[in-house]
Amino acid sequence: MSNSYIIKKLLQNDGWKENVLIQCDSKGKISSIEENSSELSAKTINGFALPGFQNGHSHAFQYAMAGLAEVHDISHTSDDFWSWRTAMYKLALSISPDQMEAIATMLYSEMVRHGYTNVAEFHYVHHDKDGNSYGNLAEMGSRMISAAKAAGINITLVPIFYQKGGFGKPATEGQKRFISPDIENYMELLESSKDACKYYQGANIGIGIHSMRGVDPKIIAEIAKSGPQNIPFHIHISEQLKEIEDSIAYLGQRPVEWLLDNVDLTNRFHLVHATHLTSSETIGIAKAKANVVICPSTEGNLGDGLFPLNEFQENNGKWSIGTDSHIGINPLEELRLLDYGQRLISHKRNTFTSPTTGNSGEFSINMTTLAGRKAMNNFEESYFKVGEYFNASIIDASSPLLAMTSNNNLASSIVYTSDATNQLGTIVNGQYIERENDKQQIIKENFTRTIKELKNR
Repeated sequence: MSNSYIIKKLLQNDGWKENVLIQCDSKGKISSIEENSSELSAKTINGFALPGFQNGHSHAFQYAMAGLAEVHDISHTSDDFWSWRTAMYKLALSISPDQMEAIATMLYSEMVRHGYTNVAEFHYVHHDKDGNSYGNLAEMGSRMISAAKAAGINITLVPIFYQKGGFGKPATEGQKRFISPDIENYMELLESSKDACKYYQGANIGIGIHSMRGVDPKIIAEIAKSGPQNIPFHIHISEQLKEIEDSIAYLGQRPVEWLLDNVDLTNRFHLVHATHLTSSETIGIAKAKANVVICPSTEGNLGDGLFPLNEFQENNGKWSIGTDSHIGINPLEELRLLDYGQRLISHKRNTFTSPTTGNSGEFSINMTTLAGRKAMNNFEESYFKVGEYFNASIIDASSPLLAMTSNNNLASSIVYTSDATNQLGTIVNGQYIERENDKQQIIKENFTRTIKELKNR
């Protein structure tokens, strides 16, 4: 079924266009774009259309534990990533495929409600509760795809190679559902996951390494060189100080330092977090044109630290955002947290600028859209283009603060002042999903039942 919409304002790469008629074909691809239209048969939306947000990093199952690691034992001297990880492992060991699908469907529905149209699922819960492979190697990944289809979001499934319990250490009992013992085993999982993507038009595949500590470094270099070259490559790296200390002890180099020396990084690589970098590492990533996926709400929640964004951008580095553990799901909040963290340590307010623009809102939308798309294997740089799927985040044009804002200030006003109540709806592959819709009740009921079964909240 084809759809036609008249949007009050549409953000294009060169600025806002008004009263725009977007016509889509039966697959949801844009067949025409016409400004200042008065077409009466199209659905009129009193909204401001941004390019659909790209969620570059997600662990869907962790949504079930959001907010549960905030009651701290006051006898402990510290509560950090590593103590949080213990609680995460406990949850990962208990989830069934049905429960995984219900949690992911709820999460993805919430992502759509907040304006995300695409998600990269960094997926590593592969096996059953005993650590054995399912008959369908991609059983759990298939559940992610089913969840995305039900919620109406595009998904890039990134099945993760997880082999070790640390640098040179065997996997632990708590990691038994994650583990691929060798490269052959992982490549079988990847191929099965790729086949699973064929059952949903909005799904595609990526390749992923859990971390430098999670896979033998020599194998990381081998997969980067000999594995599929036409899909995005995702990896956690340099998130924690302990990880860097262990890397130096084992390899004689920092994680990113080693990666730059041993892997031919390109713009298909997406380094997640990369929180703790030296200046040479920061510049090296940027010069290689590799991307960084920053997850501000999770990184703040876990006490990870702040990515050296200013130096990265000064060297033309590209970044996108992700929601990781989903302690926060709003893309506008992620952008604000990212910006404000940098402002607090630099004492300057012009974080989101470049030699060509000083408009912080337009800069941040452009950066996270284009780099985020690459995380999904989409290298299209036009926000909305004939022949491309119509994916848009729709902000309520009647919002009091935004309604009278000039085009020059509109993008920044949206980024810096909007919350979830300003989200009118989201268009995914030509289908308009309103903020409140009929499917949500069933999704919520399934999720509530699952949480009762898990008894973890």
